[in-house]
This record gives sequence, structure tokens and C-alpha cells, in this order.
Amino acid sequence: MAYIDCVVDTKPMAAEISTVSSHIKGTTTAVVAMQTAVVLAENKAADHVCNNVNKGFYTLIHSQISQKIAKHQSDVDSHLMQLNAQRKQLLAIKNRMERDYNMISARYLKLFNGLNQNLKLRIFELDRPIVDFAVREIEKVSNRTKHLTATVPVSQLESLAVSQKIIASNIKYRGLKVINSMRSFLADMAEQKKLTHKILLEKSCAENSKLAVPVLIVESNFDKSDSKSLDVELSTEALSRQTQSQIKNAVSMSVGSYHWRASKEIDKEIRSEFSKYLSASGSSDRVKELTNKLFMASNFQTL
Repeated sequence: MAYIDCVVDTKPMAAEISTVSSHIKGTTTAVVAMQTAVVLAENKAADHVCNNVNKGFYTLIHSQISQKIAKHQSDVDSHLMQLNAQRKQLLAIKNRMERDYNMISARYLKLFNGLNQNLKLRIFELDRPIVDFAVREIEKVSNRTKHLTATVPVSQLESLAVSQKIIASNIKYRGLKVINSMRSFLADMAEQKKLTHKILLEKSCAENSKLAVPVLIVESNFDKSDSKSLDVELSTEALSRQTQSQIKNAVSMSVGSYHWRASKEIDKEIRSEFSKYLSASGSSDRVKELTNKLFMASNFQTL
């Protein structure tokens, strides 16, 4: 194997390597600067994102709180308006009730004043002599000093005697009128007692008796749910309201024991009365015809 000894110059290579080294240093500096810039950019981006997130969260919370405030404010305003409307209604009802009360009280006051005046006049008419004696005669006697002029003390004996006789005769005349009034009053009372004794019965003649009262029981069904309504009608002649109520209650309680049976045909009297009502009605002929058809097709049940 041959051996070749040669000398290789490494200066160009070293120069090139030196150049590469300088470039690597520049690259390293650039990478470091880029890394620093990237870190700064990432910090700025993180700060920007955090600021935006915080701002967005704050805006969201602020908007939600504003919406809730607006909702509650609208609810409060609506309730306030409703309360104001109810207050106005209550004030209107109060004013109307006050007007009605004043009107009714004035009406009843006028009515009772009229009744009192009428009763006073009737009582005065019943006891006219006593009233005249108590109201008029006593008042005149008590005020006789006003009606009878006193005699002047300075006068003659003859005129004084005459005036005393006139006063005495006037008193006797008024006393006679009082006695006559009392006598007429006592006579009227005695006559009234005799008349009352003749009219009134000495013993009670009340007897128990039975009275047959016709009662109309109507059971109606107006809908498909088979809900029935029961009406009891009876005559109001010679029956008080309490008696009518007792009869209706008794019939309503015992109507469950009654038995209904279907009638084969409509009663002639009922058909006649229905024809009268139908002919007297002002409805159209079509309505009358349909009503008559429904009446003829209906089923009746009687007890």
C-alpha cells in the first residue's frame, strides 16, 4: 500500500469556519432576541386575553344585573300601578258608599220623621180631649197672667169688684170647659170598652184542620251529563212564606220515594196550552214548526 505524504492548508477552512461561527453567533443572538420577543408577545397576548376575559365577564355580570334590576323594577312598577289602581277603586267605593249612606240615612230620617209626625197626629186624634187639656188648656191656665190683664191698683172700689167678678167668671168658664172635656173623654172611653167587649171573644176558637194543597213537581234534564234539577211549585193563595217553604222542603225530601212512569201520549190539556203559547209567540214559522216537532217527539213521565 502506497503512502502519500501531503500537506493540506486548513486556513481557508478555518476562515470559513470562523465565518460560520460568526453567523452562528448572530443566529444565536437572533434566536435569543426572537425568544425574548415571543415571550413578550405571549405576555402581551396573555394580558390582552385576561383583560378581555375580565372585561367580558364584568360586562356579562353587569348586563345580567342590569336585566334583573330592569325586571324587578318593571315588577315593582306594575305592582305599584296595580296598587294605585286598587287604591283609586277603594277610594271610589268609599266615596260611593258614603254617598249611598248619606242618601239612605237622609231618606230613612225623612221617613221616620214622617212616621213620628203621623203617629203623633194619630195619638193626638185618639186622645184629643186629654191632648187639648194637657197642651192647650193647661198652657192657657198657666199663662193666664199674660191673657188676663191685671187691674190697675189705683182705681175705684166699684171697678175693682167688677174686674174680680169678670176674672172669676172667666175662670169658672174655663173650668167648665175642662170638666166637659174630661166628661166627654171618660164617656168615649166607656163606650170604647163596651164596643171592645162586644167585639172580642171570651174564648179562643182555634181548631186544627187539614188543607189539601196542589203541588207541581218538575224534574228537568238540560245536558248530556244527566244532571237533573228539581223544581217544586205551589199556589201562594192563603199560604204564608214559612208554610210554602215547609211544603217545598217536605216534598223535596220525599220526592225520592216517588216512582215515575212514562206516559203513552201527551195530555190533551197540555197540548192545548202549548198550542196556545206557540200561536201567541212572535217567532217565525220555521221556529214554530221546529218547536212543535220537538214537543211532539219529547217523552213525558208522570208520578
